[in-house]
Amino acid sequence: MSALVCRKTGRRYPVDQPIWKSDADGLLDLEFQPRFELDRIRTRLPTMWRYREALPIGRDEHIVSFGEGFTPLVPINWNGREVLLKLEYLFPSGSYKDRGASVLISRARELGVTQVVEDSSGNAGAAIAAYSARAGITCEVYVPESTSPAKLAQIAAYGATVRGVRGSREEAASAAWQAAQSLYYASHVWNPYFFHGTKTFAFEVVEQLGWRPPDVVVIPTGNGTLLYGAYLGFCELRDAGVIERLPRLIGVQAANCAPLCHAWQGGGASIAEIVATETVAEGIAIARPARAQQCLEAVRATGGWFVTVSEDEIVGALRAIHHRGIYCEPTSATALAALDKFEVSGAIVTPITGHGLKTAEKAGAAMSR
Repeated sequence: MSALVCRKTGRRYPVDQPIWKSDADGLLDLEFQPRFELDRIRTRLPTMWRYREALPIGRDEHIVSFGEGFTPLVPINWNGREVLLKLEYLFPSGSYKDRGASVLISRARELGVTQVVEDSSGNAGAAIAAYSARAGITCEVYVPESTSPAKLAQIAAYGATVRGVRGSREEAASAAWQAAQSLYYASHVWNPYFFHGTKTFAFEVVEQLGWRPPDVVVIPTGNGTLLYGAYLGFCELRDAGVIERLPRLIGVQAANCAPLCHAWQGGGASIAEIVATETVAEGIAIARPARAQQCLEAVRATGGWFVTVSEDEIVGALRAIHHRGIYCEPTSATALAALDKFEVSGAIVTPITGHGLKTAEKAGAAMSR
């Protein structure tokens, strides 16, 4: 690790300080040179930490882990085409967010952090709470009061303090931002170490395909923690000479809350204010994603695009995937619903991002309607 770099000003900051934003309130990126020693990787346990030399933690004793990662890549027939599902809902806290939480909390522990704050619509909060508990770090999570009850119960069960916020997802983020002025912000959006956990999704997919990239990856996208993390991972593999090309990335948003798709359709120059309405895909209901430009750049660089799906399309896809034996949350079903909107060839991968038990009440109500 060499430096944390402000995206707004270009100023560089040392990595040995517990900072999560620049002095100009800018987003930080981590300068980091990964290594991929394939012979060593093949001999290690099947967890995301098999890519140890590609993860920005200095010493092994600081790693906070439940043995997570290397989730199955399972083929299904989806309306006549084969799709490879990456079963990310099998992580310890029930979503892919454990990838980012494991690396972020490991780094927080390494920096001597004893208390963190996070904001979430549920899954990221549960992941940060779980890994904080594992590390012995005190945790507060700000959530919209409309968050699924099962997710709130899960966060509290880990011993984290749940701070319910009246209003939108953005208002919960604002409350957490204020609290983070005096605490370490273990944010899955602002904190760059989170993305160096979610990038392991790309590492695993490539290894599971025989060290070859897929042709297309279709990803539910709100804040873009998996979309941009996957892009970062595929780029690192390409730059290291492990793969020769990047897969096409397709970001999927709920039509009721689709700021990235609107920006894409407008040329991708800026993110306009949108009027979001309620969606069953609560995990991607983000009206103002902080790293929007990075998400747009990632999709553009791979020759991909953004697409929206309606509430009826989400519920239809959710019912269909449940009938195939995969009980996922509605957010996961958005990517499956999107598959019916375009034609692509080659190996298609999509993540099943979160477990259905987290949103059983809301999903059940939506499907009954």
